[in-house]
Order: sequence, then structure tokens, then C-alpha cells
Amino acid sequence: MNKRFSAYELALGAVFVVLLMIGANIAIWFPFLKVTYGAGAVPLSLQTFFTILAGLMLGKRLGSYAVITYLLLGLAGVPVFAEMSSGPQTFIMPTGGFLLSFIAIAWVTGWIVERSDQPTIKTYLLATLAGLIANYGIGVPFMVASTNFIVEAPLSMSQGIIAMVPFFIKDFIICMGAAILLPKLLSRLESANIQLTAHS
Repeated sequence: MNKRFSAYELALGAVFVVLLMIGANIAIWFPFLKVTYGAGAVPLSLQTFFTILAGLMLGKRLGSYAVITYLLLGLAGVPVFAEMSSGPQTFIMPTGGFLLSFIAIAWVTGWIVERSDQPTIKTYLLATLAGLIANYGIGVPFMVASTNFIVEAPLSMSQGIIAMVPFFIKDFIICMGAAILLPKLLSRLESANIQLTAHS
């Protein structure tokens, strides 16, 4: 039986859709956040961070829905992807696999957390690591294939992995840090939700 989302949960889901939009384009405000590789330059972003956080905080179902909503907005032409891009062609370009992996990230992180009756920091760290593995496990092979066959620039798998090292290090540090701090954040949000419910 499907559980209906509360107004509070839907509001949180909408917040994460907006956070994904902002995280995708942070390099616009900070142009130095770009890494150059064989086929061009890719901007560093906070999309993976916010996607993992969506899974950890919203659970596999609502977290995935938030990510799908974000992807559908971009697919429809709203400029929400990196460097204000959008459209179906984005999904076949080198970074398209990372976009598609966001659904898996939100689902797997949420699933791991939901399996625990009382999630601990260890639970959040494990879920975060699983989300990062899903992100790069899907994104890197897709990037290599797209670079070779769509962009038509030679890029081996080893070159692709090396090119993603700065991104992985950044995501690993930020996401693991967030996982450690998450219990305190959730406690505050729960208190805010209780107060909101009491006044409604």
C-alpha cells in the first residue's frame, strides 16, 4: 500500500529539486570550479552531494521522486543542468550517465537507511559510499562511451577513471562529512516539523 506524502515531505522534496538546480550551476558563480580532461572541461558541482542527501533524508521513494522531477524539468527544456543546459541531448553527452545515475543514488542511499530501525552515523556513511559507487559506477563507463561515440574523441576507460579522480575526491569528502553531521540536522528538522504540526 502506497503511503501518501505529507505536506512537509513534499516541501522537502521541492527544496531538493531546487538544491539540485543550484548545485548543478555553482561553477557559473565560481568559474575556477572546472576540471579539464581529454575531451574538454567539466564543471565541479554539488549535484552528487545533494542527491545523496536527498536519499539519506527523504528515503528511497521521495528522494527518487525529487531527482526524477529534476531530470524531467531538464528534459523538458528548463535550464537546470550544468552550465544552464537542458534538453534530451544532454542525456547522451559525456555527463549524461551521471545525471541518470542520480535516480540510483537516491534510491540506494534511501534503501540502506530505511533498512535500519535506528540509523547511526555508520549507516549514513555506508549509504553514502554506496551512493558514490552507484554514481561513478554508472557515470564513468557512460562518459567514456559517449566521449568515444558521440563526441568522437578518443578516451580509454583508464583515462576516464583518472579524469574523474578530482571529482570523486571532492564528492567523497563533502558527502562523508555530511553523513557524519546528518543526525544533528535530522534532529533539528524533526523538532521543526513537530512545532509546525503543533501550530497547524
